[in-house]
Amino acid sequence: MIVARKHNINKDEFDGKVVLVTGANRGLGLAITMDLARAGATVIMLGRDLGSLEYAYDEVVDAGLTEPILYPLDLEGATPENYQELQDNLLSQFGKLDGLVHNASILGTQMPIEQYDIKLWYSTLQINLSAPFMLTQFLVPALLKSEDARIIFMSSTVGREARAYWGAYSVSKFGIEGLAKTLSEELEKTKISVNTVNPGKMRTEMRRTAYPAEDSSTVPLPEEKSKAIVYLLSTSSPKINGEQITISD
Repeated sequence: MIVARKHNINKDEFDGKVVLVTGANRGLGLAITMDLARAGATVIMLGRDLGSLEYAYDEVVDAGLTEPILYPLDLEGATPENYQELQDNLLSQFGKLDGLVHNASILGTQMPIEQYDIKLWYSTLQINLSAPFMLTQFLVPALLKSEDARIIFMSSTVGREARAYWGAYSVSKFGIEGLAKTLSEELEKTKISVNTVNPGKMRTEMRRTAYPAEDSSTVPLPEEKSKAIVYLLSTSSPKINGEQITISD
């Protein structure tokens, strides 16, 4: 399913709504946060580095947008107890969660499987796949308290079509596709929808690492893709479930 990248952000459309975004301190995560706050949402900005989260927070507030909540958490080392604490804090403060965007991920390295560093393999799978599983498991109770909750797992072209040398990153995104599809089947009779989104090319630090020779000026900015994500989280978009969505370039 293809979704156009251009959508209008309607002020106050997300008033009273709470959305958690992982990797919210830079790139696409920050762009999504800004657009959600522009629409009136209270965004829980989750990231592992408090300093960069605070810098991103200042960007949102200085722009006169809805004040977000900072939640520093290292997804690589987070324990079930950490996730339980997040659930408790969220339910205590807001009583529900309306949206969950699994955006945080790392590239790992690009090399043959036979040469892949085992420790880096585990780290990449932990951050990109196991952490989204655990975070989702602990936040489903809060999502069930929303009248219209939406979960978006950020995927990738290499999570839908195998490509040599993409290693743990590709495998983790294939895993995300499977996790999302399974979850969408389990939650199909609830008010929670689950979909994956491949944002396509974006001018991010990760892409510069993956394609160092590419002319970045030809690649869309994250801000050109984030509005489509906000649209998919909004009640103005169709309630779809279990879909593989791609944002047009």
